[in-house]
Amino acid sequence: MARPFIRTLGGGAACLATALALLAQPYAHAETATWENAHKTGVLRCGAAVAAPYVMRDPATGQYSGYFVDLCRDFAEHVLKVKAQFVDTSWDNQVAGLQSGKWDMAMALNKTPERAQAVAFSVPATDYQISLLINEKNPKFSGAGNSLADYDKAGVTIAVISGTAADKAVSAAVKRATLMRLPGSDETRMALMSRRADVLADANDTNHLFAMANSWTREVLPVPALAKQGVSFALPLGTPAEDLAQLDAYLTQRRESGEIDKLVDKASAEIIAGKKAQ
Repeated sequence: MARPFIRTLGGGAACLATALALLAQPYAHAETATWENAHKTGVLRCGAAVAAPYVMRDPATGQYSGYFVDLCRDFAEHVLKVKAQFVDTSWDNQVAGLQSGKWDMAMALNKTPERAQAVAFSVPATDYQISLLINEKNPKFSGAGNSLADYDKAGVTIAVISGTAADKAVSAAVKRATLMRLPGSDETRMALMSRRADVLADANDTNHLFAMANSWTREVLPVPALAKQGVSFALPLGTPAEDLAQLDAYLTQRRESGEIDKLVDKASAEIIAGKKAQ
C-alpha cells in the first residue's frame, strides 16, 4: 500500500513537480468529493467487514449491527441527511475498495503508518490496546491501580495467547512477572478462572466482552499503554479536508459525550445475549 516518495533536486524539477500537482488537483477532487457524491446519490456507502463488536451481520436477515455500523448510520442520516448503505466485504479488501470507489468509507480500521500512505483516516472512534483482566478479589492486587508496575511483580503469572500481538507487547514490557503462554482464548480464560494465572492479557475489546459476562473480573487499561492504536473510519486518500473535518467533529463530540462507550456496551451485550453473529 505504501508509495515511494521521489526527492527532486534543482529549481526546474521542483517547478515541474508543482505544476503537475496543480494540474492533478481538479481531477483528484472530482474522484474523492466524498460527501458531495453522497449528497448526489442520496447514499453513503460503508464497507462492512465483519468483526464483533465493531461490525456484525445477522446471517438470517443480512442486517448489520455493531457500534461502527451505528456510527456510520447516524452520521449518514443525521449529519449528511442521506441513507447509509453497507457493502459486504472482507478485511483484505477494505483499502482496495476505497481506492477503487466501491464504498465511501471503510469501518473500523486501525490507523497505522503504512495504511496512512494509502487512505485518509478520521480521528479514532475508539482505541485498540492490550488490556489486563484480573480477579478483583485477588489479594496480590489490593490497592493496585492502572500502572503496569502494579501487575508486573514477582509471584504474578500473566496468561497470554502465544504468538499474538498481546504476546509480543507483553513480552517486551513485562520484566518481573511470569508469562504463561497458551494456545487460545479458551485456555487463557480458564487459567484466569481457575486462578492458575493472576492476569489475562488480551485485546481490550475481547477482554471487555469477557468482563461484562463475568462480574468477578476487573478490566485494567495499563499505563503505559500496550500496543495502543486508534480505530477509525478510513476514506479515500484525497478526501477534501472539509469533509474529514466534519466527520472528525462528529466523532469527537460522540466520544467526549460518552455516546460511543454506550454503543460499545450495547454491541457487547448483544453478543453476550447471542442475538448477533460474530
